[in-house]
Amino acid sequence: MSGVSDRRDLELLIKSRNPIVGIESHEENRVLKLLVDIARDLNKPMFTWDIVDGLKRSGLLDEFDALAETSKPEEMLRHILAAHRPSIYVLCDFHPYVEDSPAITRLLKEFILNQSEHGHTLVLVSHQLKLPEEIKRFVSRFELELPGKDQLNRMIRREATIWAQRNGKKVRTDSRTLERLINNLHGLTLSDATRLVRNVITDDGAITEDEIPAINKAKFELLNMDGVLSFEYETSKFAEVGGLNNLKRWLQQREVVFHRRVEIELDPPKGLMLVGVQGGGKSLAAKAVAGMWSVPLLRLDFGTLYNKYHGETERNLREALKMAELMAPCVLWFDEIEKGLSTQDHDGGTSQRVLGTLLTWMAENDKPVFVVSTANDISRLPPELIRKGRLDEIFFVDLPDSSAREEIFAIHLTKRKQNKDNFNLSMLAKESEGFTGSEIEQAVVSALYHCYGQDTVLSTEIIIDEIRNTRPLSVVMAEKLTALRQWAQERTVLAN
Repeated sequence: MSGVSDRRDLELLIKSRNPIVGIESHEENRVLKLLVDIARDLNKPMFTWDIVDGLKRSGLLDEFDALAETSKPEEMLRHILAAHRPSIYVLCDFHPYVEDSPAITRLLKEFILNQSEHGHTLVLVSHQLKLPEEIKRFVSRFELELPGKDQLNRMIRREATIWAQRNGKKVRTDSRTLERLINNLHGLTLSDATRLVRNVITDDGAITEDEIPAINKAKFELLNMDGVLSFEYETSKFAEVGGLNNLKRWLQQREVVFHRRVEIELDPPKGLMLVGVQGGGKSLAAKAVAGMWSVPLLRLDFGTLYNKYHGETERNLREALKMAELMAPCVLWFDEIEKGLSTQDHDGGTSQRVLGTLLTWMAENDKPVFVVSTANDISRLPPELIRKGRLDEIFFVDLPDSSAREEIFAIHLTKRKQNKDNFNLSMLAKESEGFTGSEIEQAVVSALYHCYGQDTVLSTEIIIDEIRNTRPLSVVMAEKLTALRQWAQERTVLAN
């Protein structure tokens, strides 16, 4: 259990006479309870300090007033340095007073240098610890373990029992939804996960499939990942994607293994790359992977990733990848990846370092993070990225064939509350040869605008007029499309 290992590891740090232990956590109460138990076992006095209450004794049944003249950080540190009995001192939210105060930095340094004489341990507890370099090297970092599946399962059942006792009826859910909820709460602290579950249950006394996306969105916001990573709230179902039948089958075969629902001697899927013409449905397919597997979709924006300061871009990428791991299971979408990874060295080597960071993570990641990369211009991608082993497969998304075009017309007509049976889909498919999925959608949209302006009803003929007035990319960029097809013929798998 995580609580047992937390206590054992933290107690070991204190018993090893580390002068300062730093704990970054939003769960201050959990940390304090842990330290009270450790202090009792070690038979050491424990004191807590914050800027409001000052320094006071903790961990005993009796109540103690704050010690006189210890509310100010400098006074408090002088008091600790003068104390003789080895004790544990827990300083809450202390880091702001260290950053800009040479006096406090010096007092901490004296505390460290004289630790063998006084035997005290300082424990710094805050959501974030920024310390001067001369202090940082002496600080032993400790991180609370995040709750595992068993602990999350017990918490959900406990919250469901509490709600049932108050309302006289059981919380409604099913085993599959409960399993998904537990998986998607991974990466949160126990208190944050409890709050999310409590909100879901209190709403209507049920945990349903429809509530999972909202939980994922709330989790994303709690982890504070906005910026380089964006949460794509609207995922799609493959019913909304015309064609791509080979890709659909490939994903269906791997869904169970990705979710670790069965014990099987197969490597979990890592990811895939979708290559093809602009507007061919690559982005929609990326969204549909997340929709099919019922997991969050995170989009990495290479535009916000890059920073002019040396090393910041790579740090941004590492933070984004770490956050994706915390959101696991999830789909991580690198949209138009060729725009972020260049093989040229015109940026002082930043792109090469970013590529190296990404390749290392792809090789070492063991979390259920499925990568979907989309690219329009494969020639700009470094060969290290597209070789087998980095990703499981490269799919070529070609222009939709006749049956796929019929399906796409049916999808977009139905989406706009038109009865597809009132249209000649085979004729529309024939007239739109060489059109991408997005061009077909725009033909339907333009036809609807025409009908609105003319106050008439949408028909097959009106859509065909719009099709004939359009020059698709397959005509405008015929040479590039031919070259792309030739490249993909022996190097990729057809998605359709």
